[in-house]
Amino acid sequence: MMNYTIEEKEAFMREALKEAEIALAHDEIPIGCVLVKEGKIIGRGHNAREELQRAVMHAEIMAIEEANRHENSWRLLDTTLFVTIEPCVMCSGAIGLARIPHVVYGAANQKFGAAGSLYDILTDERLNHRVEVEAGVLQEECAQIMQEFFRQRRKK
Repeated sequence: MMNYTIEEKEAFMREALKEAEIALAHDEIPIGCVLVKEGKIIGRGHNAREELQRAVMHAEIMAIEEANRHENSWRLLDTTLFVTIEPCVMCSGAIGLARIPHVVYGAANQKFGAAGSLYDILTDERLNHRVEVEAGVLQEECAQIMQEFFRQRRKK
């Protein structure tokens, strides 16, 4: 897989968690993402559907768009996407279309996950691009921010 140490993976996931905190501050589902190339963050994103009133503004999409601009290319080869929660079907499709070779996520998404939970789009051999996936980096922290968000939402 990638050449990142567990400490580096955790540091990048903490950056993704910072993005999730931004989403939380805007009363969005708290998911955050960073895209990394050669040890440097080239794209950041957080859920912003409510803020921007755009259905596709998931953390991964925002990070991919920023990385595309940074690289001046739709192909994001030699990158790793770190996201706090397992990507959904839309985001998994975008990851494949952007040719991102590696995804690291924190917590599984049992209701919408498309990187192993409900679907396995990223490693589906019928598709022309497959992605190496690693799950569970800072899993507890990534799950906790989501659980707390939905706990508070249910109280309202």
